[in-house]
Amino acid sequence: MAVRMLVVCVLGALLCQVWSSAETQHKEEDVLYPWRNQGRGLVRVKRDWIIPPIRVLENSKQVPEDLVQIKSDKIFTGEVIYKLEGPGVDQDPKNLFEIDDKTGVIRSKRPLDRERYNSFTPSLSPSGERLENPTTIEIVVLDQNDNRPAFIQKQFSGSVSEFSVPGTSVMSVSANDADDPMTENAYLSYSIIGQESVPPNAVTKTMFGINNETGAIYTRDVGLDREVVKSFRLKLQIADMGGMGLTSEGVAIIHVFDINNHAPQFSPASYSMTAVENRKDYEIGRVNVTDRDDRGTGNWEARYFISNDPEGNFDIVTDSATNEGVLTVVKPLDYEAQDEHVLILTVENVNPLSNKAPNLPVSSATVTVTVVNENEAPLFREDPIQIVVPESVVPGTLLKSDIAFDPDNSDMRYEISRDPERWLEINRDTGDITAKRTFNMRSPNVRNNIYNAVVKVTDAGGVSNTATVAITLKETNDFPPQLFPLSGTVCRGTGRRGSGLVVTAVDEDLTPHAAPFTFEMPDELSINWTVIQVNDTHAMLQPLAELQAGEYGVTVLVSDSGSPALSAYAQVNVTVCVCDSFGDCKSQAGAVLGTSVGISFIALIIIMASIAFLLVLLLLAVAVTTCRRRHHIKKDTGLLVGESEDDIRDNVFNYDEQGGGEEDENAFNIDLLWNPHDAPSTPGSYYPGCGVPRGKQPLRKDAPHNLPSPIYPRRPPADPTDIEDYINDGLEAADNDPNVPPYDTALIYDYEGEGSLTGSLSSIASSCSDGDQDYDYLNDWGPRFKKLANMYDPR
Repeated sequence: MAVRMLVVCVLGALLCQVWSSAETQHKEEDVLYPWRNQGRGLVRVKRDWIIPPIRVLENSKQVPEDLVQIKSDKIFTGEVIYKLEGPGVDQDPKNLFEIDDKTGVIRSKRPLDRERYNSFTPSLSPSGERLENPTTIEIVVLDQNDNRPAFIQKQFSGSVSEFSVPGTSVMSVSANDADDPMTENAYLSYSIIGQESVPPNAVTKTMFGINNETGAIYTRDVGLDREVVKSFRLKLQIADMGGMGLTSEGVAIIHVFDINNHAPQFSPASYSMTAVENRKDYEIGRVNVTDRDDRGTGNWEARYFISNDPEGNFDIVTDSATNEGVLTVVKPLDYEAQDEHVLILTVENVNPLSNKAPNLPVSSATVTVTVVNENEAPLFREDPIQIVVPESVVPGTLLKSDIAFDPDNSDMRYEISRDPERWLEINRDTGDITAKRTFNMRSPNVRNNIYNAVVKVTDAGGVSNTATVAITLKETNDFPPQLFPLSGTVCRGTGRRGSGLVVTAVDEDLTPHAAPFTFEMPDELSINWTVIQVNDTHAMLQPLAELQAGEYGVTVLVSDSGSPALSAYAQVNVTVCVCDSFGDCKSQAGAVLGTSVGISFIALIIIMASIAFLLVLLLLAVAVTTCRRRHHIKKDTGLLVGESEDDIRDNVFNYDEQGGGEEDENAFNIDLLWNPHDAPSTPGSYYPGCGVPRGKQPLRKDAPHNLPSPIYPRRPPADPTDIEDYINDGLEAADNDPNVPPYDTALIYDYEGEGSLTGSLSSIASSCSDGDQDYDYLNDWGPRFKKLANMYDPR
């Protein structure tokens, strides 16, 4: 009994839970689908079809293709027939889908195009035993990347101002893709694949960039100058699938529009005009300006002003076609009151000047207006008078004739009113213009190869007119090239490669009659030297072999690039010398020869010989005087005069010291020069006839002592019979000594030792005897040397 009660309770609880659940579900359906219970109370909702959308890929080649099978899970006993109807089946577009009426399989019959029909909603209704209520199914066509993206325009056009900074927005381009925009098949990416400038190759760097997602084109570099490049043609590309899919190309034209960065400038800055008195409202002349801005725009169009016309006699307007200033007389002029007016003109653009323009003063021009009488002035056939001649025109050449005429058939008189270089001459009666001198293109009055002069013509009534003569000069090859420097040095024996003298060619002519130059060396002169071209204007002279130190004359032929070419020979004085580590000549004489002073080698030898001769004479005079004073022997005793212990020979005295007293504190101690082995001299220890002690040879003061001397014999021979060989060896060593000059001097062949009885072999020492010398020639040297002669030869 208890078990039954428990089962009943459980069943009751389950029934309550089911009822509560059903009630909650009905309440939720009432909230979500309130239209189902409109007009009636709570009713039971019948069972219905639940079919998710059917997805079909477009352009499928597998047709017919089974898409889905419709089947109910309801238990039934009779036969079921499925029926599909609506768009895509029996309505337009027809025959795209069908259903197997027995199995419920829905299939596609033909390939689908999503771009035409992206979905279908046919209705499904079974017949026979009722299974479900009729319902609508949805067939969705899936996209394929079967459409190329395309720009919306064949050509896009935009503009950007010159000198725009990088990042400046220029324009935007756009494209479409027929594929599904919700897929990557329509995800577009823009790019620039080519750039062309107008004119071609004016700008080669990439000047523009594009946002690959939006198609916005912007500047990415500096250098947009309208005077250099007028426009750009960009080749664009659009690709779907983020740039990895199908592509198409397009074109964008970007024009560089002008900014007013060039102020107008008068050219020329002075004018001469004539005006007839008592007439008004007529043109008397035009002034011209140059402006590099875009022609025909407000940046180019000029406005002229007259700053000093107090009476208002003149007016100036702009010719819109040529931008010239047309000067007119608006109030009659009075010749008797004022026969000349000087007007100052200024000019500016219609548009204000950009802040990127150069900071230049406002251009101005001077116009001299000459007032004439009623007589009509002669007229020039052209103004300016154009003449084209080579700069090397021969004086007297006719340049222009028949330049003017007079409407009144009056006689005319011609003259040149302005000719800064005085190159022209004009016939007073005929007006024939001839060359007075050869022209020079390097004149400061020649600008852009054009020389301007002014000619004046006057009729018999005194009425005159002026015109500008514009002479265009053609460059000619007038000057041969010149070589410099014409002297220099080349190091010898340095072992350096490429050591030589660099020479440079210059030419007074201009391109193309100047550089590049060619350097050649005549064959007969190229035995020891060669010339090597360094560049268009420099060459190097190099020796072909090791040359001895000295001066060489090298002849070089240099030619320019003119037509015809001009050549010139130049002799270059090259000094070959031994150089130090810095590349400078060690020899002082070689350094002098290598300069541009131009001292010849023979002249230098003469100067050096003269100096040596004077030094020899001076040394001889000093030696004789010293020998006589220091070593004179008393006739009675036979002793030396002045012999004492305090020998002051060769002491150095400073006579011109400014302080320190008169005491000689810096004298050199001659005692340090004595040979410690020499004993005090005794009578009879002198060379015969000379005041030189035996055993003390004269010290040599003339040798440079900068080269190693031969080793003299230091020991006397053991056998007296070898004395001759001993002396010959000493003589040979002295002859080969590189430190001695070529004249006679005292040579110490060997130290003969203490107490040696051998006399000196030196010709200098032996010639000190008073008895062997004749000093009469000193009387011919003047009164000062006459006293010296009496001292040495008292006879």
